[in-house]
Amino acid sequence: MNPVRKNILFIFFAVLVCAKGFSQEKLISVSFDQSTFEDVVKDLESKTDFHFYYDPIQFDSFQVSIHVVDKSVPYILKQIFQGTDYRFSIDSHDRIYVVKRLEILTTLPPGFFDKRSRKDSLAYANITADTSGETDKPTNTATSENKLYEIGIKGLQTKPGSAIITGYVKDSKNGEPIIGAAVYVENTKTGTVTDQFGYFTLTLSRGRHQLKITSVGMKDARRQIMLYSDGKLNIEMFDFIPSLKAIVVVAEKASNVKGVQMGLEKVSIRTIKQVPVVFGEADVLRVVLTLPGVTSVGEASTGFNVRGGAADQNLILFNDATVYNPSHLFGFFSAFNPDCVQDIELYKSSIPEKYGGRLSSVLDVTTRNGNKKKIAGTGGIGPLTGRFTLEGPIWKDRTTFVIGARTSYSNWILRNLHNDEFNKSKASFYDANLHISHEFNSKNNLYITGYISKDQFKLNSDTTYGYSNRNLSIKWKHIFNSKFYGIATTGIDNYQYDVSSSANPVNAFDLKFKISQYNARFDFSYAASAKHSLDFGVTSVLYKLDPGSLNPVGDKSLVTPDIVQPEQGLETAVYVGDKFDISSKLSINIGLRYSMFNYIGPHDVNSYAEGLPKEESNITDTTHYNKGNVINTYRGPEYRVSARFAINDVSSIKASYNTTRQYIHSISNTASISPTDIWKLSDPNIKPQLGEQISLGYYHNFRSNTIETSVEVYYKNIDNYLDYKSGATLILNHHLETDVMNTKGRAYGIEFLLKRTTGKLNGWISYAYSRTELKMDDPSVGPVINHGNYYPANYDKPNNLNVIANYRFTHRFSMSMNVVYSTGRPITLPVAVFDLAGAQRLYYSDRNAYRIPDYFRMDFSMTLEGNHKVKQWLHSSWSAGVYNLSGRKNPYSIYFVQENGVIHGYKLSIFGTAIPFITYNFKF
Repeated sequence: MNPVRKNILFIFFAVLVCAKGFSQEKLISVSFDQSTFEDVVKDLESKTDFHFYYDPIQFDSFQVSIHVVDKSVPYILKQIFQGTDYRFSIDSHDRIYVVKRLEILTTLPPGFFDKRSRKDSLAYANITADTSGETDKPTNTATSENKLYEIGIKGLQTKPGSAIITGYVKDSKNGEPIIGAAVYVENTKTGTVTDQFGYFTLTLSRGRHQLKITSVGMKDARRQIMLYSDGKLNIEMFDFIPSLKAIVVVAEKASNVKGVQMGLEKVSIRTIKQVPVVFGEADVLRVVLTLPGVTSVGEASTGFNVRGGAADQNLILFNDATVYNPSHLFGFFSAFNPDCVQDIELYKSSIPEKYGGRLSSVLDVTTRNGNKKKIAGTGGIGPLTGRFTLEGPIWKDRTTFVIGARTSYSNWILRNLHNDEFNKSKASFYDANLHISHEFNSKNNLYITGYISKDQFKLNSDTTYGYSNRNLSIKWKHIFNSKFYGIATTGIDNYQYDVSSSANPVNAFDLKFKISQYNARFDFSYAASAKHSLDFGVTSVLYKLDPGSLNPVGDKSLVTPDIVQPEQGLETAVYVGDKFDISSKLSINIGLRYSMFNYIGPHDVNSYAEGLPKEESNITDTTHYNKGNVINTYRGPEYRVSARFAINDVSSIKASYNTTRQYIHSISNTASISPTDIWKLSDPNIKPQLGEQISLGYYHNFRSNTIETSVEVYYKNIDNYLDYKSGATLILNHHLETDVMNTKGRAYGIEFLLKRTTGKLNGWISYAYSRTELKMDDPSVGPVINHGNYYPANYDKPNNLNVIANYRFTHRFSMSMNVVYSTGRPITLPVAVFDLAGAQRLYYSDRNAYRIPDYFRMDFSMTLEGNHKVKQWLHSSWSAGVYNLSGRKNPYSIYFVQENGVIHGYKLSIFGTAIPFITYNFKF
């Protein structure tokens, strides 16, 4: 070799060695007082070329205090870890690995590869080469974070301005989209969040950037990009094994502070599966009830109340399908199979303009899309239920499926209890889910979801109750370009219940109710710039109600057939929402939704004497409308406005104002356990409900966003809320307007939340003080209630406290505890007895003037998982615990019975004792 070339090569390699040595011996100064290790790492990485790799859980309670000047990173780390069990190693690429009690070798021992063939070595290393320059396919090689991804057309690199990056964030293990992943530029914090399909759109200035991607339970990912023009970047993320079971309620760090949306609670399925519930099965609704501002009227209620709203004022969506009854088995189980759920979002205020039709909240339950890479399954067996879910690819990298089923086997338990009342009772349910997703190409995706459920029970009587949900949703997403995409959705939703009795042939009957709705909607999103986006769309819902039909059963039955005339209505709405950042501190969302409801024939409508209450004796005329005739129309705007002001990186103030309209109502005058609530459309005699809410909140995070705190206050006005008149008959009522009345309502409260999202000990504490009151002071509507003063609503519970605590002792063993306290709900009591025409009569107090005793419950559970071997075919775990650990007899209701001329009061408790449970879970 030429001597000159030898000298050049020698000098070149010498420079490289010196450069590497300089990198590791670069002198820096640091100063920390009781700082977290994460803060130390961020500071060292910002001052040097080093990158750290470590398990944050191992440093959960580790604090650093050190002050040094002009020292190398290895020296600083030695001082930090002196006298501890922590060890660190540095490889030739300036990567620092920190572990506890172990030491990582950054070079393989001599002769390591001599024991393997070349084929084995390549297979073990799983080395792939990417020379195409394309970024459309996700990459999961070890060098993906250091590789420079060139996006767009190089010829446009000198063009000034910005460009748009679009793509999907997916799970490397199964190819499923990751919802709510944060994608942002690390130094400027400019970023976005993936939608329900894992899709993101990000506008950045042309040039080089470092992207950071974070999500719940996943390792943070980074991508080095050179952005020339609009292009795609798909990203795969890896499971973060040590924190898979850690409770994290929000999708991305600091989203509670930085997001404009307020009153939003995000809950992952990992959180749901940690909270102990009755009979040991993970339950979506039970976890929702632990969030601030969410209550229920009792232990076995089939719905929930949000910020003073009635149970029918919540829009419950399952992949955009409306679920009218979200509960099984008297409310003990939710209607959603936990193994099919990806996550849930609850909007309590500042409801996005694309949602409508309900006054108080939106509960959006999203299903998983299925494993793209292999067939997998999950399941579990508990004291009362069993479940199984299967998923996998149908057409590789194109089509996936998820199918799940649950059923109960509680009847055999009731038959084996030594109690005649239980032996005569029956209770069972089942549900099934099917979700199929298909990718036609990079711009078109199809999603199909089907759901069916059935409940049936009989409680020590000859009357059998049954109800069912049936839902079908079809969704097509089309990406027009990097700035604009749209989603078309259509579906059918059905809910019906049935009450029957055949024990006495003379009185044998069958009572049915049914509601169906047909949906179509088009939603569009346009990203005008990095700081400005526009959402708009149109939606339509056709309601068809069969309010009740009574028929005799058998030839001997003397029951007279009775059918309440069907009704139907069409609700249509258009909406537009504008989101923009005025500055780095101030962001605003402004939305407008305009809805219209048409009440449609055929139907007979009663007219009443003007100025008199709507009573049967005051009917002046009945008008018949033919099929297709528009009988009545209601319309009006709905305003959605929210704003966020960032005080600093860890604290912000938010405010929101929104109005809502609801054209369908549910009403019940009983606190008993039955599915026979009456649904009614707005008509000429029953006006739509109107809601108006204003809210204000302060949010602050501590310790690198691992501890989140918030306080929110709100005030809500409700117009035309339907309440029942005293002595009302609701079932098979041909003129329901004579037994109900429109009332005014108000709700106000304050909510506190303290949440720790990571570490061995995690969970949250929520407390809410709230009041919900109604008022009926118009004598032309009906009898004035409580002298025209405000009275508590049936679900008014001022104080609500929830404590969720989870502690992970090891990767295999953890414990959870749940504590619930709330004020008792209001009731109306008889306060005196008087004689009338020789018979005793009861005199009742003002409506809801008294309360049942306060509610308190403590639950406990522990989970033991199998080993975490990656190549093991079947993974399993056991969960055991106690529901209502103290055995407190919490009253569900209080009722009175006259016995031998004396009136006695009784308390009904659903769970009057501690209930142990054990559940076996598995996956493969």
